[in-house]
Amino acid sequence: MIHPLVGHDAPDFTLSDQDGVPVSLTDLRGSEALIVFVPFAFSPVCTYELEQLRDASDLTAGGARILIVNCDSTYVNQEWAYQNKFEGTLLSDFWPHGAMSESFGVFDEELGRAKRGTFHIDASGMVDWVLVNPTGDARDLGEYRKVLGVPA
Repeated sequence: MIHPLVGHDAPDFTLSDQDGVPVSLTDLRGSEALIVFVPFAFSPVCTYELEQLRDASDLTAGGARILIVNCDSTYVNQEWAYQNKFEGTLLSDFWPHGAMSESFGVFDEELGRAKRGTFHIDASGMVDWVLVNPTGDARDLGEYRKVLGVPA
């Protein structure tokens, strides 16, 4: 089933990164981006994915941006980045709680967290690829490499 955002402009957002710096959709214009939603900082699968993205410098070599989004606070994300030596962008969708996750269709209202969804945003701001995994299933970086045109 094709996600309803594919072929449409990505929903607008402005969230704070782990250092409190605002990041918005307009900041991404002109480059492609992967928006990677994770359920919880510090959980085993989410930390595994964070480490995988930290170590996969080939994914951003062509100028793509990778933004990891969760519903945890900026302070939690700051500590998560620090403990895992992650220098990328972690966005806090804490308040209004889950608003960005909801606009992308991956907010789990019952549990108050994002589902494990990834969205590829092209340079014009359009969603052209979506992958949603079950909560406990880590995503395969090979899929990211395909969509970003990075050799395996």
